[in-house]
Amino acid sequence: MTNLPFYRSTARDTSYAAVMARKNEIMKASMGIDYDDFIWSPIAFDYERMMAETGYSYADIVRIQRETKVGDTPLHELRNLTEAVRRIAPPGKGARILVKDEAANASGSFKARRASISAYEAAKKGYRGVIAATSGNYGAAVASQAAQRGLKCIIVQEVFDSRGVGQPEIVEKSRACEAYGAEVLRLTVGPELFYVHLRTLEETGFFNASLYTPFGIRGVETLGVEIAEQVRARYGQDPDAVCITHAGGGNLTGTARGLLAAGCDRTRIVACSVDLSGLHMASDRDFNRKSFTTGHTGFGVPFATWPDRADVPRNAARPLRYMDEYQLVTQGEVFYVTELLTKLEGLERGPAGNTSLTAAVTLARQMDREQIVVVQETEYTGAGKHHNSQLAFARENGIEVRRGAPADNVPGKAIVIPERLDQVWGKVQDMDHLRLSYLKNAAKAYPVERWSESDVAFLAADLKVDPDWVRQHAG
Repeated sequence: MTNLPFYRSTARDTSYAAVMARKNEIMKASMGIDYDDFIWSPIAFDYERMMAETGYSYADIVRIQRETKVGDTPLHELRNLTEAVRRIAPPGKGARILVKDEAANASGSFKARRASISAYEAAKKGYRGVIAATSGNYGAAVASQAAQRGLKCIIVQEVFDSRGVGQPEIVEKSRACEAYGAEVLRLTVGPELFYVHLRTLEETGFFNASLYTPFGIRGVETLGVEIAEQVRARYGQDPDAVCITHAGGGNLTGTARGLLAAGCDRTRIVACSVDLSGLHMASDRDFNRKSFTTGHTGFGVPFATWPDRADVPRNAARPLRYMDEYQLVTQGEVFYVTELLTKLEGLERGPAGNTSLTAAVTLARQMDREQIVVVQETEYTGAGKHHNSQLAFARENGIEVRRGAPADNVPGKAIVIPERLDQVWGKVQDMDHLRLSYLKNAAKAYPVERWSESDVAFLAADLKVDPDWVRQHAG
């Protein structure tokens, strides 16, 4: 890594503990944001002031994104899928299902919105390059935006298990990063991802295009506003529900903030993740026994119950602050709905957006016909991202793949693909359970007896409850 011409020599302690201890210092140098300015306590900070620190208006963000082929993506009504749902729904039920086709963005996913502002900010401030730590579409998005802004790009990516075997979807994303001109630092699974990210930032002096900065989240706000404007223009009403695939929380946070900015304060924000209960994301054994690299509970639950586990001192993605409901679906259900989207609607799209589409199917069955549910993203597919590649890889790793009842899915052991649409049901996650887990993590970070009224108010906002709920359940 240090033989590259744009790396700076450093005599500083590069041990894991030392680098992590310098996190705020590295963040300040690599973004120009001093997180200490916002922090009130070990758990509370001025969230809205931090978000405003980007300095960009909504109009600024739209202009920046249009310069690099981002935004203004089409909204499609899934008429055939809606009719299929209505045939299995009770009388009068079967909401209209719409999908925002984010695969139309440069790099093929909504992540281009997150990357666009970071790349613009880096170029404006005179950084020579950008760095991001990700195993997903975000790496390709950063590389694509960096190429258009004339910046170097380094992507730090978890790719392999200890055998040197990489999941097809991750390998494809790695290929896409390199196609856009990025250098990819490929790691084996483990805790070193953020460490290598921070160390590389320090050694290169590049801009930190982290998934979790205010720049990234502000970039997604345009997605929420576009959904509101397009639904109103076409149907004369606000969306009743918006389904959002949830992993680290930035997708949900940015989209929800955009919807609220557009006045959609009654729209239900529904998170959705693939249920991978029982698999540990940092486990070498489990790493290749999952068929989804994002949008699953291995990220979704930990980041919901403690957002500040990221590579920045305070995470701008705060999912429980905006989430109204959390749906879990099985791998088999998502693969089935992916096939339906292709066969019924002529849209072949990748697994991440189809996760939230699966939740939309279950919601639409229960909602009135005049209501509207929006799936807020799609992603490109092909090569290793295609579900057939993922299923073949699952079989190679000893996982049973068969047709049957989704309830028989066992993460890491069996993927059961439904035989009929009426078998797609998913399940609802207990929101209060998530909130209580968040409070326990907050208490570990800062003893309850030391919480001030400001701490309680912050926690209430972060959990979308009133302060009395926090006081009642803390301790």
